Amino acid sequence: MADIMMRADTEFIDPKREKPGFRPFEAMRRMRKLIADKEDTEQVFHIISALNGNHILKEMDAFAATEAGAARIAERRYLPPILDNHKELLKLPEGTVGRAYVDFMRREGLTAQGLVDESEKFFSEDYDDLVQWYGNRKRDTHDMFHILSGYGRDGLGEAALLAFTHGQSGGGRGVIFISYMGCRQVRKVAPRGVDVMACFHEGRRNGKAARKIVEQDILALVEEPLDEARERLNIKPPVAYYRALKQFEEAGLSEDVFAA
Repeated sequence: MADIMMRADTEFIDPKREKPGFRPFEAMRRMRKLIADKEDTEQVFHIISALNGNHILKEMDAFAATEAGAARIAERRYLPPILDNHKELLKLPEGTVGRAYVDFMRREGLTAQGLVDESEKFFSEDYDDLVQWYGNRKRDTHDMFHILSGYGRDGLGEAALLAFTHGQSGGGRGVIFISYMGCRQVRKVAPRGVDVMACFHEGRRNGKAARKIVEQDILALVEEPLDEARERLNIKPPVAYYRALKQFEEAGLSEDVFAA
């Protein structure tokens, strides 16, 4: 593949966009902050930026080459106002993706706009290109990944979900680094017999086998029954993760030990 940074298609990539670097020591410093406070999601953006290099550009190139990706680009929807319109989503039947999404977001005290606000603490410049739009779409569908994959927001669930996300995207050192380090952190305090790394590998495997969520028409997806959407997208249940949660419970421990 030719160097994507040299593309003349300025709609695809803004010529002012700086070439990404590789800063592993910066990633380690940011990872320590994330371990100390898993809600400090700004650190995730720093870590991914420090490690991913030009993977986002290659991923966007592959996305644009698919029929589904081209359709999403033609629509160019901005998702946060749609996903935060809980009043409309609650009109959907019980058991749909949209209803499950609202239940999840309200239970966790989250909003799509909240994740936008966190990312804007890091991204000081807003580029007028498709790479910016695609990165935003990946950010804005993160909590939809939770709903569809079955992973919770506990420390192990977040780490395993990032492994799932890595499987979906086909690469990106930042995401898999956070996932691996998160699983290692959980393993330090896991009860005897809990196979934490099985959750890591299962996440990658399930993400790779599933159809790409980022390519889906979100307006249509929220109307689907959740079980049918998972079947259509070939998303397998996270068996190892559910087993680990049960083992934590049986040991009288919380599985939310990312910051332990």
